[in-house]
Amino acid sequence: MKIHFSLLLALLICLPFANQAQTAKSRIAFEKLQHNFGTFKEELGVQTIAFNFKNDGAVPLILNNVQASCGCTTPEWTREPVAPGSKGIIKVSYDPRNRPGVFNKTIRVSSNAENADVVLTILGDVTPRARTVEEDYPNLIGPLRAKTNHLAFTSIKENQIRKDSVEIINTSAQPIQLSFKTPPPHLSAVFKPAKLASKQKGYIVVTFDASKIKAYGFVMHRIYLNIDGQDDYRNSIAVSTTLEEDFTKLSAEDLKNAPVVSYDSEAFDFGDIKPNSKNEHTFNLKNAGKKDLIIRDVKSSCGCTAVSPSKNTVSSGESVPLKVVFDTTGKSGRQNKTITVITNDPKNPTTVLRISSNIVAQ
Repeated sequence: MKIHFSLLLALLICLPFANQAQTAKSRIAFEKLQHNFGTFKEELGVQTIAFNFKNDGAVPLILNNVQASCGCTTPEWTREPVAPGSKGIIKVSYDPRNRPGVFNKTIRVSSNAENADVVLTILGDVTPRARTVEEDYPNLIGPLRAKTNHLAFTSIKENQIRKDSVEIINTSAQPIQLSFKTPPPHLSAVFKPAKLASKQKGYIVVTFDASKIKAYGFVMHRIYLNIDGQDDYRNSIAVSTTLEEDFTKLSAEDLKNAPVVSYDSEAFDFGDIKPNSKNEHTFNLKNAGKKDLIIRDVKSSCGCTAVSPSKNTVSSGESVPLKVVFDTTGKSGRQNKTITVITNDPKNPTTVLRISSNIVAQ
């Protein structure tokens, strides 16, 4: 009986220590969880702060991951286990380059600690540096620099007139006289002013008159500049838009009786095909509406794809084949091409058909 009592007493004494050993963990304790860099200039470059911590637990502390909320913030940290009572460090760097203004970033610290996830914060306010002319006007056009060399009008309805401008600056040491070579009939362009002094800013003002071009879908043109009476094909700006048919004046009755385009399918995969071969597929287009369907235009994404509609006017209820020929000459591997079909269906004027293939050498 005494033996049993002694054994039970020993177990009761050891039990709390056993439970403590089983539940012992590390604990990460930071000196601070936030740092404010205050206001500083962008040109000062990367700013770094060290977050010091201590392992207040009973077992070694292991940092599993330190993840910043954005790529502008780079953390470095103690990689080896931190013994109980020892200290570690997490260095956090913030790159202000091209990021002026107020910032507030977080760094999530994951570890084997009792407090397994801790969030650190850095904040501050970056005073922007003075920008260079090259940064503000990145596109070089002869002695001019421009904010862009591509004027995109997004979309324009038929018969609509739109105007936009490009800001320029004369970066040469001499005044220059500006004019244009003959632009396309639907485009007009003027310089304001036509003569730019050295370091003077101005504008190229472009007007797009959609009533003077018979086209639908995406179009791109170039306007060529004359500088001091000299023309150079490299001195130009691109002008693009998507020309759309104007259905806004159609009545409810017109819409009820309008043409309706449909396809037997909108995608086709040739599978494995040979290089230097021509491969054909036919999409079937149907007019499910009440009035004639007119195919306004058919455009492929590359010259390797030829598309031939059998006719451009499709009667109500009629189906017509749309033959696609894909030439694999000079191509290899996986290929994906598109065919854009533009019709006078007011609800679905633009359809993108897709063909794909895998070109395999035999």
